[in-house]
Amino acid sequence: MTVLKRYVLRLFISLKYVTANVVDRNNGRIVATASTVEHFIKNSLECGRSCNAKAAGVIGEVLAMRLKVEGLEHGLGRGIHVDINKEIEKKGFKNRTKIWAVINALKNNGVKLILDENEDHARPSC
Repeated sequence: MTVLKRYVLRLFISLKYVTANVVDRNNGRIVATASTVEHFIKNSLECGRSCNAKAAGVIGEVLAMRLKVEGLEHGLGRGIHVDINKEIEKKGFKNRTKIWAVINALKNNGVKLILDENEDHARPSC
């Protein structure tokens, strides 16, 4: 059985910013986004030179709120897919706490996530 991954979470992490997008893979459209680049989010954070896991958590909360407004917090019943291994490999192992902060904030705010992970990059035991 093939699992269709219609909605996918994509993260972009730099030294200064964290951006999270939910992409509809059927048409390539971003259905919801949140970023520390946004003026009102940026002004409410104390990132300094580097955004930390707390800022990443705020991004997850804002994205969850925006998904709820769009009615997509459950990804049309299928859920929103996150490939943990791919995100950790792309962002680097040192950014895993920021990745998990976004994911945990989404889950804690009622977003249905489907985590595509294997045993290689197990969840940190913080």
